[in-house]
Amino acid sequence: MSDTIGTPVLEALDLVKEYTGGDGATLRILDGASLTILRGEMVAIIGESGAGKSTLLHILGALDKPSSGEIRIAGQAVHTGSEASLAEVRNRSIGFVFQFHHLLREFTALENVMMPLLIAGNAPSAVRGRARELLDSVGLSSRADHLPSALSGGEQQRVAVARALAPNPALLLADEPSGNLDRGNAERLHELFATLASVHGVGVVVVTHNRALASRASRVLLLDGGRVVESSAMAEEVG
Repeated sequence: MSDTIGTPVLEALDLVKEYTGGDGATLRILDGASLTILRGEMVAIIGESGAGKSTLLHILGALDKPSSGEIRIAGQAVHTGSEASLAEVRNRSIGFVFQFHHLLREFTALENVMMPLLIAGNAPSAVRGRARELLDSVGLSSRADHLPSALSGGEQQRVAVARALAPNPALLLADEPSGNLDRGNAERLHELFATLASVHGVGVVVVTHNRALASRASRVLLLDGGRVVESSAMAEEVG
């Protein structure tokens, strides 16, 4: 993917998201949010609690639909086709990492990383090697055959990162990925995220309240008043 570094992997234009409250009033969470993410860069999105950061991330990842606006991932328009085509975009082009790792407890670390590729119809023999390479890239080659219960919280989250990268996505989205970790494990995960974009040639978007993680990003975007603006203010933790 090195020849595509620096090209747009995600383009979002004038995203609006509205909900109808219990009193029948319209609540506008996003109000014309626009952003572009390039391959090979890590972008942090910060903002006050309740600003709509997770809502924005879910829309960018095709887990939710905007009320209006346009999204293109790897050049392909999102939200314009059927639910089946939307699912195909999610499965092929987007990797997700959440605050809680959601590993399958009865499967080993290696099997968890293999799972997205197996679900896509690949034979185990064809994907085992890639899963081992990904575990090695997150520093867990020696833990491949361990069940999640035998891994620390930080190790489990790194397995989740490797799993998200298994389908070779163009875009990796992370929602408070270190929010459930102690300081030491959080710092190790932050270091990993800082290298993911350049090593794997993906666009990485991280929603976070953690200033240490945001400070490692190529750019920091602030979600405020339903819009996205560039921010260089990392003097204190947001939230």
